Amino acid sequence: MSKLVVRAFSISQDGYGAGPNQSLENPLGENGEKLHEWFFETHTFKTMLGQEGGLKDVDEEFASRSFDNLGAWILGRNMFGPVRGPWPDDSWKGWWGNNPPYHVPVFVLTHHARAPITMEGGTTFYFVTGGIEDALAQARQAAAGKDVRVGGGVETLKQYLKARLVDDLHLAVAPFLLGSGENLFSDIDLAALGYRIIDQVPTKKAVHLTLVRQDD
Repeated sequence: MSKLVVRAFSISQDGYGAGPNQSLENPLGENGEKLHEWFFETHTFKTMLGQEGGLKDVDEEFASRSFDNLGAWILGRNMFGPVRGPWPDDSWKGWWGNNPPYHVPVFVLTHHARAPITMEGGTTFYFVTGGIEDALAQARQAAAGKDVRVGGGVETLKQYLKARLVDDLHLAVAPFLLGSGENLFSDIDLAALGYRIIDQVPTKKAVHLTLVRQDD
């Protein structure tokens, strides 16, 4: 059965999943790139950039596994780009160039309708104005039995967690304090929602936590 999953979602030790002041120059917010240092040296990341090499260690195992059995993605609008409000035109097509790393349908949550965008490599962006459950229904239909991955950002992930729609998630906790930005743990009680940590694996650049939703 198709699951709604979160994979390789990086946060600081104080719970921030993005830095403040996201912009075209700082798509991850100020100092947000520090959250992903565990990922940048992996073979999976190098391959995404069309490069050779990259480490094949424990971090790589989590990076590679994060793309297993995916049939669709869901993104919040902030993850798609820095444009706010009504779309001024169709020029912005995401952060990732002509060949985004998804290679499956991607459903972007927004309050402002926009026609789908077909990119190279099998990625098509669909813009959903009907909310998180509508996006999930469309994504599951597109995934055809495979899993749907919530890619972020923080507020989008929190909406799905609060609705208890996420089946399991992998958080990569980076060993530093970000101090400000978008906090995954503010205004949410994961324990009360039934989420439990079932595994933790430390590496030099992250602690990988696996959580599942328990329905007992």
